[in-house]
Amino acid sequence: MGQSTEELSSDIEQTRQSMTANVDALQDRVSPSAIVERRKEAARGRMRSVRDKVMGSADSMRSSASSGAGTTMGTASGAMGSVKDTAHGTVSGAQDKVQGSPLAAGLVAFGAGMIVSALIPASEKEAVAAGHVVDAAKEHGQPVVDQAKSVAQDVAQSVKETATEAVQEVKDTAADSAQTVKSEGQSGVDEVRSQTQS
Repeated sequence: MGQSTEELSSDIEQTRQSMTANVDALQDRVSPSAIVERRKEAARGRMRSVRDKVMGSADSMRSSASSGAGTTMGTASGAMGSVKDTAHGTVSGAQDKVQGSPLAAGLVAFGAGMIVSALIPASEKEAVAAGHVVDAAKEHGQPVVDQAKSVAQDVAQSVKETATEAVQEVKDTAADSAQTVKSEGQSGVDEVRSQTQS
């Protein structure tokens, strides 16, 4: 127990500072605002991670570019290093193609939006607006439909007439061909008979 007052005061001060740091750390740990801030930072980190996986990260693009530059500037003495850089660039490029696909991410987001919009029922205003659009389409579309029907009927009539004419031509040609074959056959028979009799 042979401690002096100064030593005790120094020990008490160190203990006080240590306890103050512990209490501050404990208070920071249980403080609602600190908890919210930690959760927000964790959520941001997860979002950054997802974004980097989907869109590709700037670091991977930089390393890919630098490895490509290293490959083109490689010399005979650094051939082994440039091969290594090329392999690394190829691997990171493949990862970027798999992970950094903003078009695919956009298509997935669009598809998800379409599904969500299909699940949400239309509001009264949207239903009324859709009714107006349908009415307007019927009103303005009917003349177009009538005209299309008329054109389709004209085309069908024209095709029918053309087909009838073609069938008649085929019949006439077939009849003429049959008559020609018959007369040539008869003349051939007559010629053979005359040759056999002579």
